[in-house]
Amino acid sequence: MSHRLRTLRLFVLCCAAAAIAAPVSAQQPANPPGQAQPAHPQPQGQAQPAQPQPKPPAAAKPPAQAGQPLKDPVVATVNGQQIRLSELEVAQQSLPQQYRNMPLQAVFPALLDRIIDSKLVVQEGKKSKVTEDPAFKKRMAFVEDQVLQDFWIQREIARLVTAEKLQKRYEERLKAMPAEEEVHARHILVSTEDEAKALIAEIKKGAAFDKLAKEKSTDKASGAEGGDLGWFKKSDMVKEFADAAFNLKKGELSESPVKTQFGYHVIQVEDRRKAPPPAFEELADQLREEMAREAVTAQLDQLRSGAKIEKFAMDGGKPDPAPAKPAAPAAAPTAPPAAPAAPATK
Repeated sequence: MSHRLRTLRLFVLCCAAAAIAAPVSAQQPANPPGQAQPAHPQPQGQAQPAQPQPKPPAAAKPPAQAGQPLKDPVVATVNGQQIRLSELEVAQQSLPQQYRNMPLQAVFPALLDRIIDSKLVVQEGKKSKVTEDPAFKKRMAFVEDQVLQDFWIQREIARLVTAEKLQKRYEERLKAMPAEEEVHARHILVSTEDEAKALIAEIKKGAAFDKLAKEKSTDKASGAEGGDLGWFKKSDMVKEFADAAFNLKKGELSESPVKTQFGYHVIQVEDRRKAPPPAFEELADQLREEMAREAVTAQLDQLRSGAKIEKFAMDGGKPDPAPAKPAAPAAAPTAPPAAPAAPATK
């Protein structure tokens, strides 16, 4: 086993104890040992198509023998208990980001060993009747509550935050967003005011702005593009630069150097426009999170309003009475207006 995979195995083994409390909403109930999991389960309440009966004496062949690969093959057995590929796919999602982004085959050996070790520990735990320990039962009850809570919240979000409602929220947000002005500008950054003044004089005599930016600008990133900064809003730049750029008309050059914390700028505005509204894709995640939070909060408020809730102190007794709010101080009398100052004498 490579050093990298050995490190991965050690990591996931160390996390095995914490994994029991991790969200498992993505997992499906495991099948009993030896029972195959259907590749495409049929929705409840929907009639399943009748299966053709095999003609004797030939027996029906399993999918692998019929020439079709299994979609969830058995990749190991531990004392007769099957481990399927889907278990490794789920387990990979609990790994650090660097391993979640890797192809499954890259972490397959170490991950499979981790699942095998986990099965061995679980089997041994059942033999030693860990499941009868009161502390275990309390932990499992807590985990079950967490999974149930997560499942319920995700289900409510899916029910209440629909694509239609998300699109409507996006349209409402656009109406509330005033169109901002943008400018497309170039600049040349130098360290002294005299350098900037000399550049302005050269440009006025006909020197190409982009050529001078490539040769003289200390801002090498924009200098390589001829000083081009692209489109930007006023809030995107430091105040001194933004004020100067937005005071220029299309095609105008700054008459004097603009000083900022970075040095002295020579600015030329290429164009002006009203900023286009953000696309739906740019706001979708933010709006979805916002609507999900609102939906869950509303549902919790509704549940609280219909529930009988009693709170107690840490020792189980009656809670201490809430401290009385201090009375508002009496309004201070208004002071008489000050007498006007005597006029100064010369």
